[in-house]
Amino acid sequence: MRRREFITLLGGAAASWPLAARAQTREPIRRIGVLTATNDERIRLAAFREGLQKLGWTEGRNIRITSLAAGDAERLRALAAELVAIRPDVLLATSNITLAALQQETSTIPIVFAGVSDPVATGFVTNLARPGGNITGFANYEEGIAVKWLELLKEIAPRVARVAFLYDPRSPSALGYLRTMEAVSTLAVQVSGAPVGNAEDITRAVQTFAKDPNGGLLVLPSPAVRTHRDLIIALSAKHNLPAVAPFRDYVVAGLLASYGTDNIDQYRRAASYVDRILKGERPGDLPVQLPTKFELVINLKTARMLGLDPPITLLARTDEVIE
Repeated sequence: MRRREFITLLGGAAASWPLAARAQTREPIRRIGVLTATNDERIRLAAFREGLQKLGWTEGRNIRITSLAAGDAERLRALAAELVAIRPDVLLATSNITLAALQQETSTIPIVFAGVSDPVATGFVTNLARPGGNITGFANYEEGIAVKWLELLKEIAPRVARVAFLYDPRSPSALGYLRTMEAVSTLAVQVSGAPVGNAEDITRAVQTFAKDPNGGLLVLPSPAVRTHRDLIIALSAKHNLPAVAPFRDYVVAGLLASYGTDNIDQYRRAASYVDRILKGERPGDLPVQLPTKFELVINLKTARMLGLDPPITLLARTDEVIE
């Protein structure tokens, strides 16, 4: 071989080495499926993506996220089947009803949940410490918190003697909350369930309930109810009904009070479990995490509109007062 031909051949081979090295070290794309029951999940899913990115997972480089949403139960089941069909490495469920839909479709693909209520009582896992199976995640509430909501409503509005509990009948945890509140006899409050599925149901339920005096509202944390947050706030103001909800954004928008967890932080923390599963850990070995911090928020402007004067002892315990 002539010297010039040898140098040309050597140069060409050397130029190809970096390409070969890059091909060998290129990260595989892992797939994450997300199922939500409402399209209004941008902030929470942004927190989830932020959590993944901090752990080294970037969309387009080493992960691909497919997010599907529907409010209708039948449509949710179809979307759950669609997500399972793409064979993702892990699934994220964002509520009880989305977790139930995914659970029906797969017992093998790992599922991480955020924003799910009482996962043991609802049958999603058998044990918090070692959930077993393919499901684990971050729970927001257990049934006992319903008593706290009821106590808060009575403390801020002592005249309340009747309470309507707005809930989505599709939610696996709804009846557990209702039974817990009905069992409390020390507060002298009559609790009645108001199953609702759309705006017309909510309007009709609140208008009917408001015909009698000394009423108040409690709002269940479920996507179907949450979708109509502003309607519930408007109806509670129109009918002079003190109302308590689980989430701070209700109070910022004008509801009287809330007591609950930082739901956005749960999505950020859920990313840590997705990371661990993608790195080889089994979901059944990852303990279900319960919230460690609860926030009490009161809207003083709304309280004044309702003719209420929250006691100083209650305000002293409040994490945030909205004027």
